[in-house]
Amino acid sequence: MSVLSVSAEFFPPRDIPARERLLRAAKALMGSGIEFISVTFGAGGSTQKGTVQTVESLQRLGFEVVPHLSCIGTHQQELLDLLDHYKALGVRRLVVLRGDIPSGMGAFDGPMRYARDLVLFIREHYGDHFHLYVAAYPEMHPEAETFAEDLEHYVHKANAGADAGITQYFFNAAAYEDFLERSARKGAQIPVIPGIMPITNAKQILRFSKMCGADVPRWIRLRLQDFGDDRRSIRDFGIDVATKLCAELIDLGAPGFHFYALNQAEATLAVMRNLNLTEQRSKESALI
Repeated sequence: MSVLSVSAEFFPPRDIPARERLLRAAKALMGSGIEFISVTFGAGGSTQKGTVQTVESLQRLGFEVVPHLSCIGTHQQELLDLLDHYKALGVRRLVVLRGDIPSGMGAFDGPMRYARDLVLFIREHYGDHFHLYVAAYPEMHPEAETFAEDLEHYVHKANAGADAGITQYFFNAAAYEDFLERSARKGAQIPVIPGIMPITNAKQILRFSKMCGADVPRWIRLRLQDFGDDRRSIRDFGIDVATKLCAELIDLGAPGFHFYALNQAEATLAVMRNLNLTEQRSKESALI
């Protein structure tokens, strides 16, 4: 089996205690073989300062850090200033997104309305300096009206100059397989890394899934109901579900995994250990 790419996603902390929790989680991931940590970027760049600060903090720990960057509500000069700053910091990869429309903003009619536009903008100004990831939605973006429309958006941004896709999290490997087949038929050939969300909080996962359009299968919902407020059982169940899903995805040829870690490390590390990914990545690092 080829060495899999494993990454994790964090979000900028809102206060000092949250920042301390994030740094503890990041330190727990050190030496695990995590290839990079990505850092989210709020609606309309609302967490821009926090994103930059988090990128710099994680870099000081020795991680390769991959900032998210969105174009909605962010003007071109602001983007250029931010990209120049990231380039100066040594950032070589970005997650490129349209971004959520900020509350009260309404429709945005600026020059960049879609992730495809931002991919083209970065390629125009920075060439191949940055390795660009774009978002993929195996179960359809929540704002899309049809699967066909959503797929067209993905193919356009993939072919605009993206290097790889990272999916929204999902719990059904067949959705990933179907997405790969449909996008390939439309001409998108970039690797697609599955996004994995280990369940650690029942109410949280149901709320997140409703917002982002991820399907939580009925059997998972029923099991979560049975556990009630037993957090330990929910966590163990979530790790088991994520481990089995990842094993199925490996069989489908997935190039790696991107864990939505929610500024925690325990569940991600448990899944990696279950799949022997920590050992695999450590051996690869020792050979470099």
